[in-house]
Amino acid sequence: MEKIAIISDIHGNLPALEAVLADIKLRGIERIYCLGDLAGKGPDSAAVVDSIQRTCEVVIQGNWDLGINMPQDQPAGIWQQQQLGPKRLAYLAELPFSVDFYLSGKLFRLFHASSQSVYHRVKRKASKKERLALFQNTEMTGAAPNGKLPDIVGYGDIHIPFLITMKNPSEKSTAKRADSGLMLFNVGSVGIPYDGIPQACYCILEGNMNSQQQAGFSLQYVRVPYDIDYAIRRAHAVNMPETERYAFEVSTGLVHR
Repeated sequence: MEKIAIISDIHGNLPALEAVLADIKLRGIERIYCLGDLAGKGPDSAAVVDSIQRTCEVVIQGNWDLGINMPQDQPAGIWQQQQLGPKRLAYLAELPFSVDFYLSGKLFRLFHASSQSVYHRVKRKASKKERLALFQNTEMTGAAPNGKLPDIVGYGDIHIPFLITMKNPSEKSTAKRADSGLMLFNVGSVGIPYDGIPQACYCILEGNMNSQQQAGFSLQYVRVPYDIDYAIRRAHAVNMPETERYAFEVSTGLVHR
């Protein structure tokens, strides 16, 4: 069996990313997929982008990665654009929307926020209808070569890890599925978790990669401590706009209101 580390929502927090990459290496995992939002919020977006380019096999686009390429009129956005520079901004703008792959007979689909858009947020307490919509093929996701819908969907964006299982809505609408169960998971955030636990979060998938034959697989959540005080000092040292907001979020694991 093979292991894949799935990370997301680093948001310029280099100390958190480095701690996670060290943990991944310690576990002997060589394949890393990133679900976007490399940039923004934190002081080291440029270094994070460079590190992700070196270490990740798959990188998909987040809302910050797309949005930071838009014209900015707020100090924080302008500052982040200046830190990233033209080449990194172009890299972020060209990232793919989603990735599909088989693992132990299950078709996985990973994207940043939803099957509709990097800006379409699906919260942890979303309705079943909203959750089921994540499993549909859309213009953004495209379809698997055999037309199959995904069995398991993973995403980032909301910074809150969770995993749920659901029944398919009807036999007619799910005729192309091999079984009756669906799994939805959120990988949480490396850089700025919002679940009240101020530690970096990522997932590990284990199974038979690129195999359509049913076999055992697992999904594991990992929390990694890192030097939060240093992360905050980094933001102050470079005079990053909205440093106090960033400091509150990384130190509490809660969203700033």
